[in-house]
Amino acid sequence: MSNEYGNDYVTISDDEGNDYTLEHIDTIEADDTFYMAFTPTDIDEEDDGYGMIILKLVEENGEELLATIDDDTLLEDLYERFTERILDEEI
Repeated sequence: MSNEYGNDYVTISDDEGNDYTLEHIDTIEADDTFYMAFTPTDIDEEDDGYGMIILKLVEENGEELLATIDDDTLLEDLYERFTERILDEEI
């Protein structure tokens, strides 16, 4: 994860049309799928709700989209991997 060129931000919309801006913090490839970790830009880091959002990159009709991960075991594994990578870089 390099901030040499600045941070990347994306805006996503939920099923109800609400928009959220997220800061991309890292990407991992596993089993030919890319998983991306984000943090919300509109929360207080000292709030208990502070956390990481992990989404997978999928292709639909030739367009790349971000999708949720339904497999809790995979999500927990990815969370641990992202956390380890992030903590290793902060040392």
